[in-house]
Amino acid sequence: MSGICQGRVVVVTGAGQGLGREHALALAAEGARVVVNDLGDTAKAVADEINAAGGAAVADLGDVSDWGYAQELIARAVGEFGTLDALVNNAGLNRDRMLVSMTEEEWDLVLKVDLKGHAAPLRHAAAYWRERSKEGRPVDARIVNTSSGAGLMGSVGQGNYGAAKAGIVALTVIAAAELARYGVTVNAIAPSARTPMTEAVEAFADKMRVPEAGFDVMHPGNISPLVVWLASAGSGEVTGRVFEAEGGAISVADGWRHGPQRTLDRRWSPAEIGPAVRELLAEAPAPSEVYGA
Repeated sequence: MSGICQGRVVVVTGAGQGLGREHALALAAEGARVVVNDLGDTAKAVADEINAAGGAAVADLGDVSDWGYAQELIARAVGEFGTLDALVNNAGLNRDRMLVSMTEEEWDLVLKVDLKGHAAPLRHAAAYWRERSKEGRPVDARIVNTSSGAGLMGSVGQGNYGAAKAGIVALTVIAAAELARYGVTVNAIAPSARTPMTEAVEAFADKMRVPEAGFDVMHPGNISPLVVWLASAGSGEVTGRVFEAEGGAISVADGWRHGPQRTLDRRWSPAEIGPAVRELLAEAPAPSEVYGA
């Protein structure tokens, strides 16, 4: 196989189904050697599919939100293929509930799997690349994280999921700044596609249906070319960015920026705040529609 990821070693988390499976297959089709992570036997099935097609893949089963296992996962990639070039953080789940009825368990589980499940592999991959850099060895590495429109613009009934996905955006921006010195870029995607997770959300059911004919806009494989490119050596000038993707559309999220400002050379009085805020809101872009509202 040959392609834009030829010879690169890539770990994909949550790759047993949905988006992660498509990413792993697409990376392998472009020449990457892939470590397919998930909790169940689906990871082995994806690795077997890649190998049967002439690619190179191994399955590694474990919970990426476990700090120790995340370290073992990175070590497995290096031990199996001799190096690590990219980490695609995709693992996640949801437990949708309105805030007034959400349980502590539902909050903790989503933050653990979605946010810590990004932070743990990222931390250990970053440590590996930092060590290589300090040894004077070349590093041209990539991290691709997975956020969501729920994290960028909110989503009714997904306070836990949206908070985790917003945290992933902040983690991406911070990691991009911290790891640039070691030759590592860090970006995130906010995909919209048909997966077991999105099919289970009632508000998305109609949108996720497979069309009888024409372009299947919600097919998860539509997202993977962006991930493949971000994981490739050719994307080295891009870091700290969040890309929204759906069907044939790709955009750069224009968030996390300072907005209009009013300044005094003294402390504001409470009575002055209201008129100033209303002026600022009139100048600021209109807020995006909240998903599911």
